[in-house]
Amino acid sequence: MFFTDRADAGERIAEAVRHLEAEHPVVLGLPRGGVPVAFPVARALGAPLDVIVVRKLGVPSHRELGFGAIGEGGVRVISEDIVRTSRVTRQDLEAVEHAEEAELARQARRFRGDRPRVALDGRTVIVVDDGIATGATAAAACEVVRAQGAARVVLAVPVAPPDAVARLRGAADEVVCLSSPPAFRAVGEWYQDFSQTSDEEVVSLLARAPQGAAAGAEAVEAVAVEVDAAGLALAGDLALPEGAGAVVMFAHGSGSSRRSPRNRAVAADLNRAGLGTLLFDLLTPAEEADRANVFDIEVLAGRLTDATAWLRRRARLPVGYFGASTGAAAALWAASAAGAEIGAVVSRGGRPDLAGPRLADVRAPTLLVVGGDDTTVLDLNRRAQRELRCENRLAVVAGATHLFEEPGALDEVSALARAWFARHLEAGGPSGGGAGS
Repeated sequence: MFFTDRADAGERIAEAVRHLEAEHPVVLGLPRGGVPVAFPVARALGAPLDVIVVRKLGVPSHRELGFGAIGEGGVRVISEDIVRTSRVTRQDLEAVEHAEEAELARQARRFRGDRPRVALDGRTVIVVDDGIATGATAAAACEVVRAQGAARVVLAVPVAPPDAVARLRGAADEVVCLSSPPAFRAVGEWYQDFSQTSDEEVVSLLARAPQGAAAGAEAVEAVAVEVDAAGLALAGDLALPEGAGAVVMFAHGSGSSRRSPRNRAVAADLNRAGLGTLLFDLLTPAEEADRANVFDIEVLAGRLTDATAWLRRRARLPVGYFGASTGAAAALWAASAAGAEIGAVVSRGGRPDLAGPRLADVRAPTLLVVGGDDTTVLDLNRRAQRELRCENRLAVVAGATHLFEEPGALDEVSALARAWFARHLEAGGPSGGGAGS
């Protein structure tokens, strides 16, 4: 398994640890390279993100041999067996520990600033790195996290050699490793882009992520608004979490409205992940009475474009689209317009085929989510995907029908949407790329 970059690896890990969402975990990234992998995981799960700063303690005469590790909060994990067999004095070992404590404090200050460390007492904690070579640092991190009070420790990495994975199962309660190739030589070989992560990038990602034990847990109250679509007033509900980095506009499908319980459930999940949402009616009540209007994709797309202009005047944030049924076609049509500057599109049980020749002009990264048992729509999505020239993916929710009413199906849609928007939307614009599935 190869990864485009750390953000791609993080998105794939987010899907692999989705089963932990109900445990309201804390996500910790090992600096520096583990933090850009951890960021999309935290956003997808609506979890607080922090760094786990650890320093290995090496025997003075043989630095590669670790006799323990230290972490924040005065946590010390010491191997008395190694201390005993290394035959060095306590004074020498204390000198090593003192020097590493100073470096630990410096790193924590550099990455976190004045923000307090996220409390781990009684929590499920997901420790994330960009890959593992020997596993020594990851093992130390797991031990430190457990000593800091975590009830359950999960280690999640994109790639690691099989022997390291086997060893780490003793340090963590669960190890999630997407790929463990036998012919492993170096982590960077499994990435297309493995450029060095800077301290500044770590600081920026931590500042953008939800923080604190309540991150992602508080409901965000939506405000009733009148969306001005070229002079036409459309009823809407706008929710902007504090510090939102982007906003997702919902385009509902035929026979639905801004009150769609499925779209509102997805919107609430996006709000908990720190994204703003706007649900609004694409048609007036009088227009909805004429069934032909709900299939007039060009008109619906025009309304969405006008509403986007209104939203940008009110909130200067990157914009993404979430479309359902015929609303997905409207979203893709609107995203295909010259200068649309839409950051990402997600289609739920959509009819992208109704956007016809406009599909080839879409530049926003597009995720098509379809139920596995919604066979007719699945076939239409596969055909439409072949017309897309932007970065795209088709995600099939096994056992789900058109409305995703099966237990857990809509939760999976929300998780997929969160991960896609976390990866693409906050970049603030469309990106090119090849098709994929």
